[in-house]
Amino acid sequence: MLDPVTIIKTVGVVGIILIVFAETGLFFGFFFPGDSLLFTAGIIASQGYLNIWVLLIGCIIFAILGDSVGYWSGKKYGRKLFDRDQGFFFQRKRILEAEQFYEKYGKMTIIIARFVPVVRTFAPIVAGIGKMHYKTFISYNIIGGIVWVSSMLLLGYFLGGLIPNPDKYIIPIALFIIFISFIPIILKIIKNNIKK
Repeated sequence: MLDPVTIIKTVGVVGIILIVFAETGLFFGFFFPGDSLLFTAGIIASQGYLNIWVLLIGCIIFAILGDSVGYWSGKKYGRKLFDRDQGFFFQRKRILEAEQFYEKYGKMTIIIARFVPVVRTFAPIVAGIGKMHYKTFISYNIIGGIVWVSSMLLLGYFLGGLIPNPDKYIIPIALFIIFISFIPIILKIIKNNIKK
């Protein structure tokens, strides 16, 4: 994972918004640290370095757009995605994991997956492959985008305002969020190993 503080200082508001788009809408975006990036951006915004409203609105819009791009990619290329060769940015197992997640949670996957790294990138693709109606998809997509971005950014923003010198704690907090984000994946791996 990439260090969210370094990313934020390097790319600024526009870069954060574009990273949110890439993570939610492009195959190679799965390795971006979305949760910790948004949370850390909220902390940095609380210190006056970034405009929280521009971040909030921009990230929500681009999270929704990113998922829509993923949906249309899945709809257009469909099952052909399963026949692609393995590569660094594309791994068939990621699509299969998102498909299993989708089978388990149905339409709510579009909202829940926002909080699960890797699945967040591939869930909209699977919704497109599964021929979910776009009207249904966009409704859940909008709710998911608003809830995910708002919760991560505003939690960071409010905690950043409460903690004196929050910049000292950004890295440990970001690592904690990354860890929490991966708990569902870790539990799934453990569960699969127990079944074997």
